[in-house]
Amino acid sequence: MDFTSHHIIPKRVYYTIYAVLMLCTYLTVQIAFFDLGPLNAIAALGIAVLKATLVVLFFMHVKYSTRLTWAVVLGSVFWFGILLALTMSDYATRAWRTFG
Repeated sequence: MDFTSHHIIPKRVYYTIYAVLMLCTYLTVQIAFFDLGPLNAIAALGIAVLKATLVVLFFMHVKYSTRLTWAVVLGSVFWFGILLALTMSDYATRAWRTFG
């Protein structure tokens, strides 16, 4: 396996991704000031997922990596989904009582 050949990404791509991340951060802050009801959390989480995806793909160089790297990333996202589903199933089935 040849580790000396790397995919060269132009600096313009990094600057563009940085600008998109800053724009998404600005949008997250602006959305926090609007009362969208239950959609506030959904909008903020959607923007956060977009930002995380951009960071993983470009700054962590997963976009141009091997299939093994993609398998590890997708496996970790799948595992995170399992943990989130188990946590939410516990959270949704609790009896909300106040004691005392």
